[in-house]
Amino acid sequence: MFRSLIACVALLGASGFSASSATNSPSNREVVLVTGASGRTGSLVFEQLLNDPRFTPKALVRSASSGKKLRKELPATDLDSIVICDVTKLDNEMLPAGLDECTSMIICTSAVPFVSKLSIVKAIFQIPINLIRRKKALDFRSLRFKWKNNGYPEVVDYQGQVAQIKLAQKLGMKQVIVVSSMGGTQPSKFLNSVGKKPDGSGVGDILLWKRKAERYLVGTGLDYTIIHPGGLVDNIPPGTEEFVIDVDDKLLENKKRSISRADVASLCVAALTVCKGRKVSLDCITRESSGSLPTAEEVLEAFLKEDKVYDYAL
Repeated sequence: MFRSLIACVALLGASGFSASSATNSPSNREVVLVTGASGRTGSLVFEQLLNDPRFTPKALVRSASSGKKLRKELPATDLDSIVICDVTKLDNEMLPAGLDECTSMIICTSAVPFVSKLSIVKAIFQIPINLIRRKKALDFRSLRFKWKNNGYPEVVDYQGQVAQIKLAQKLGMKQVIVVSSMGGTQPSKFLNSVGKKPDGSGVGDILLWKRKAERYLVGTGLDYTIIHPGGLVDNIPPGTEEFVIDVDDKLLENKKRSISRADVASLCVAALTVCKGRKVSLDCITRESSGSLPTAEEVLEAFLKEDKVYDYAL
């Protein structure tokens, strides 16, 4: 019998079986829903989860073309892991199928502005006049913006996010992570003027609508991690700069207020484990560093020990 037992152990070893492989088998992985998964930040979150043996990601995308785009960028994406649903219409539709196993949600949806071509033409014609008057040749703030697919902030960043949070509740999810933005305490921030006319009318206030959705999430009782990144950039390789974490838009006082999308994605994945069972809201940027850099998990663990609380009364 002893020899048979040894033979079985040897066979299991040869087949690559181990306690860790059993733990990380598909049936034991946490299923995480990433909304806005075809977007620039959402796709990075989805990719990191796809490459992490602890998780099985599901991608919620707006259209079939968005799903096709995601699969082209990440060929390892199975068709079964893509769910097509317009988050702005969640309240009026039946619950999307295939989400029953999801235990956590990472919200990466956001209204997307684009520059009006007419305003670009006007700004170009204004350059000679500005130079004569010794002003900046091109005043970026003079440009007018519109919203992609008519998805302005109130619809996408408030109503859409609230609908997603309600979906998480209906599905019995335990944790919601939101990629938001810094600046929510400052109504005068330029981003709030995007989409508005010179007289202040129009559909803007993206930071204010995001903050209103955050307040809704805070009031639900769900466990959450709300991440407010600074300016999102794509030209910094992930993991090459040091995370800086704080609360209440204090990081806006820094000269450098940017962070790579890939680093934000790393914080989202880290929050699934480090912030589980917690209610956390934080701001984040990165800074140059020549020393050994802590991981996203280590940075979040250190931040939680500081017991800093985000003040939504501001």
